[in-house]
Parts: sequence; C-alpha cells; structure tokens
Amino acid sequence: MAQRIGIYGGTFDPIHIGHLACAEEVRQQYQLDKVIFMVAGKPALKDFSSIASAEDRYWMCCLATADNDSFEVSNIEIKRIGTTYTIDTLREVDSQLNPLDELFFIMGADALIDVPLWKDANLVSDYAHFIAATRPGYDVSEAKALLAKRLPHFAYDIMQLPRLDISSSDIRRRFLQGLTNRYLIPEEVEHYVTERELYR
Repeated sequence: MAQRIGIYGGTFDPIHIGHLACAEEVRQQYQLDKVIFMVAGKPALKDFSSIASAEDRYWMCCLATADNDSFEVSNIEIKRIGTTYTIDTLREVDSQLNPLDELFFIMGADALIDVPLWKDANLVSDYAHFIAATRPGYDVSEAKALLAKRLPHFAYDIMQLPRLDISSSDIRRRFLQGLTNRYLIPEEVEHYVTERELYR
C-alpha cells in the first residue's frame, strides 16, 4: 500500500517540544503515515564546530520520539562520510521507497532563503514536496521573492504552526546557566543532557 512519508531534517541540538509539535502538526495536516526525523550529518551551510556529537543528537531524538508510533529517527546522514547534502539524502530515501509512495520534506521557513545555495537545488523538489513550517508573524516575503527569481520551479508550501517560541539555542543557553528546561524538552532528553553533561 502506498504511503505518505515525511522527512524532517534538522540538527536537533537538542530536540525540543517545538520540533515534536511541528512534526505532529504536519503529519496531521498532510495525512502522513509517518515522519522520519533525519538527524543532520555535516551540512555544507552550517558551522558544526560547537554542537553536540551526532551520536548524542541521534539518541536524544530516539528518546524524544519513542512514545509516538508515527515517528522514526534515521541516522543515514550521520553515517555518511564528509559533507551531507539534502539531494543525496532524498535520493537515498527515494531508492528505498515503493514507487507509489509520496515523499514530503519538512523544514523551517527560515531555511528557505538558503535553498538556492543547496547542491542541485533545481532537482530537490523532483524527489519530495517541501513544507516550510513557520509561526504566525514570521516574514517569508524575502525568501519567496528570491526563490521565485532563482528557482522558479521549486515547489513548496508555507504552513503556519501554533505559536511555540522555543529554540534549541535558548535551551542550550539555559543549560549553560544551570536553568531547568522542564516542559521545553521531553523529560528523557533533559535527563540525557544532564547525565552526559552536554552544553556545559
């Protein structure tokens, strides 16, 4: 039977309630059979010098998603040697799908403006329908204008999410300052971070 599968790419450093709420909202609105959390390896456009290890980020995602049967976590990017590119991930996932399956790629709307810089950017939407998740009030007009000019065939939706003002950078700052992140991240993830002494 054909499935509708979402790929949610991110560093998840650490994964938090906002990530989980986003994945669940997209799953429901697009009637996805499952959402795969794709833990980033070494994306070309991100500085990876000061983030938690790939192994720690992967296990935090596993802990955070364990109670949702519609969520999975993939380590294919972190197993890949060298710089990881979205087009390579989509091709690898596509090669494992049933020909009738539909693939959706979930990303933050703030990353839309970088899409023209991606490797083979003109091909990525051949493999998946892109969903740019944003919160009410976030201005995507600049990104939309740039994409219309440089990638006119890039297909994507803008999806409004409930307002949850949570960020991984703020959570890392709170850990550094010795503040609690209770109710901002899953309890299992907070315990993992504390035991491993991450973000200190």
